[in-house]
Amino acid sequence: MRVLRGSRFPGARVRDRGAAAVEAALVIPVLLMVVFAIVDFGRMLNAQITVTEAAREGARALSLGASADARVSAVLGGGTYTVDDSDGCTTRSPTDDATVVVTYQFQFITPVSLLAGFAGGPINLDATGVMPCQG
Repeated sequence: MRVLRGSRFPGARVRDRGAAAVEAALVIPVLLMVVFAIVDFGRMLNAQITVTEAAREGARALSLGASADARVSAVLGGGTYTVDDSDGCTTRSPTDDATVVVTYQFQFITPVSLLAGFAGGPINLDATGVMPCQG
């Protein structure tokens, strides 16, 4: 039986020698997953805001008679996306609306997607922009 020297409890035994290592081994993976989730959620929220802005800008360009694809591409700046601008201003009537739907493929960068059930593949972020046609 070992007794701690200089301890306030002279009869105390040293039984918790590896307790800190065990606690760290249990807490560090959970803490890392929380950090990874925060990083990917922040990136996904930023991507959703950007896709919404791209759809709105594409609808605005389409309502003015310009190309929605070029404006969406300028706002997104890259990545994999599709633009549906089939509901445009064909009659140029102020009662018509220009509608642009943008679908963006978001890719996770941390392993949290494997635990969330996404199997590491991309997920689609969708946004719709609607603007009245300018006659």
